[in-house]
This record gives sequence, C-alpha cells and structure tokens, in this order.
Amino acid sequence: MTRRTVVVAAALLDDGRLLAARRSAPPQLAGRWELPGGKVEPGERPDAALVRELREELGVETEAVARVPGEWPLREPYVLHVWTARLRPGSAAPEPLQDHDALRWLAPAEIWDVDWLEQDVPAVREVAARLGGDGAATVRR
Repeated sequence: MTRRTVVVAAALLDDGRLLAARRSAPPQLAGRWELPGGKVEPGERPDAALVRELREELGVETEAVARVPGEWPLREPYVLHVWTARLRPGSAAPEPLQDHDALRWLAPAEIWDVDWLEQDVPAVREVAARLGGDGAATVRR
C-alpha cells in the first residue's frame, strides 16, 4: 500500500472574503487558481504545515482555525486537506512570493469568477457552503 502524503491548503478568510492564488508554476498549472498551501513534512502537524506554507508562499502570519470536513485525492500519493485560516493581527498583507503570480480576495458572490484547478473545486465548494450570509466561516472545530 502506498503511503499517502497530505497536502494542506488554506481557505484564508478575511472580512468574509476567500483568498485565491494564481499558479505561476509548473507550466501545466500556470494561470489557474488554487487555495494556497503545500505538503506536510514528516513529523509536522498539518496545522503547523499550513502556517509555514502560508509564510513561505505569501509572507503572512496566520493561524489555522478549523479543518474543513473532507479529503480530496490529488495525483498519487497526495491527498488534499483544507483548513480555514485567518491572518494574525499585525500580519503583512499577502503577496505572491512562491509558485504564484497573483492573489485575489473573493467575496462569496465572486468565488466562481476565477478558473480554479479541478483538484481544488470540491474543496472550494465545501468552503463556499460554509460561508454564511455575514461572511463568517461556520466550520466547526
């Protein structure tokens, strides 16, 4: 049996908006949008990996809030786990530092205005269902 590698992605929420990141690499993914994140390293907790990845990719200090229910297959041996996250007070604004060339904050009505990677669509759908009318995430811990 192949050992699975968890990839964590952030549903980074701010004032009821979701952050989308446009891939710049690899070429087959460039120009498409995703939830930012990356691989969990051996011995690393998924929520800590998420915070690390967002610091590396976006230059922000964040905190993981809650795991979004579900697990989505990526190419073998990877599987996607999504966490809601928020910027820590005093954090810099997100910037596309690694693997991305643009960022966009999407209001609930704009979530489907970008060309999401197919692998992120089910997770984005799950996050969108949890964005309440007041923009607050209603994901349970």
